[in-house]
Amino acid sequence: MPSTAPQFRGRFVLPVMLTLCLGFLSTVSAENWPSWRGPTQNGISNETGIPTKFAGEENLNVAWKTPLPGPAGATPIVWNDRIFLTAPTEDDLLLMCFDLAGKELWRTVVGKGNSVARGDEGNSCSPSPVTDGKHVWSFMGTGDFGCYDFEGKKIWNFNLQDRYGKFEIQFGMSSTPVLDGDRLYLALMHGSMSSGEVGYSKVICLEKMTGKEVYAVDRASDATHENTHSYASPILYQEGKLKYLIVHGGDYTTGHRLEDGSEIWRVGDLNPFDNYNRFLRFVASPSYGDGVIVCPTAKNGPVVAVDAQAQGKVTHTPQELWRTDRTTDVPSPLVHNGLAYICRQDGNVFCVEARSGQEVYPLQKTHRQRHRASPVYIDGHIYLTARDGRITVFKAGREFEIVAENDLGEDMSSSPVVSNGTMYLRSFGHLWAIRGK
Repeated sequence: MPSTAPQFRGRFVLPVMLTLCLGFLSTVSAENWPSWRGPTQNGISNETGIPTKFAGEENLNVAWKTPLPGPAGATPIVWNDRIFLTAPTEDDLLLMCFDLAGKELWRTVVGKGNSVARGDEGNSCSPSPVTDGKHVWSFMGTGDFGCYDFEGKKIWNFNLQDRYGKFEIQFGMSSTPVLDGDRLYLALMHGSMSSGEVGYSKVICLEKMTGKEVYAVDRASDATHENTHSYASPILYQEGKLKYLIVHGGDYTTGHRLEDGSEIWRVGDLNPFDNYNRFLRFVASPSYGDGVIVCPTAKNGPVVAVDAQAQGKVTHTPQELWRTDRTTDVPSPLVHNGLAYICRQDGNVFCVEARSGQEVYPLQKTHRQRHRASPVYIDGHIYLTARDGRITVFKAGREFEIVAENDLGEDMSSSPVVSNGTMYLRSFGHLWAIRGK
């Protein structure tokens, strides 16, 4: 609060006090973005005033951008005045911290190695960090996993491959951990590509402050070949009093109790055995909203919607609300205000009613390029990021309308994040801050 405030007298006091109070309320209502899909892990921001038009040749609404040491697909996370992200150098896998002006505060080495997973598609910095506001946890595709305080001091660090066995996954482990309360949750799914043997599939829970195992339970799957590999991240379903972990991969989506990892429900027939596709590995994660969980697959597989109250075997029962044969492949779905938006990897978008599956509008074209990032809802609009740095903004709702097409001029596979009136974008070359005037 300015030191000159007490000097105002008479009729100026009330306006000044109102301004200060409104400023305080604005700060209080501002969101942190503690994980890759936001505060409730479903890609929904409650903030307003984020520009729909930005960047381009004029750098419109670009508050700042700061260079990064190497490219990655991991999404930044934000807590109050700190921004965290991972980045590779030639040999090191880094966790980095920036302030809200884009100044680097510190960096620390979480692990070694920067294997190129698939040409220009990814590396060992694919998983995003998570934070509780006091500490930040960073997992790398190499299995290196660490906990650090906000000053960069290491609390613990170990390698998951040393504890749970060597990863056998074609394009590198990219699953982001889930943080809830005092626990961290991971899903590890991998196995031999060439054999018909069932792969490795576990749901793991760790103490967040020690890294000690709470439990590691087997997750049943009869998937074989490349389908034993899952690149999807688990998500925390949380609406009302209902909260549990959703795990996606190995031809199934499953719900798990947080206390012991036991299975609540399971939906299958995502890769039908009578026409089994050996290369239908899952990349996109499920999303949820309005009591519905939308489960994508890959390539030309299905999308299936599950009632969040489901129990037991869901496949082709009334608890399976609907399924369609047009999936996302890489971007995760987005569910908001009763509608499910399916943003496909080729830039096509369609919308259905989340509970009934009834089509709201058919496939609509956006920018024709690979789409790797997941869409984000902000203030009545959906932001959809293409691999070449083009970000299409279209209206949420029953009528499809593109309102802006923006170009960063740099490759990008990370999802947008929003915190405290600013949208942060992570391209391969820079961290960007987008803010209205």
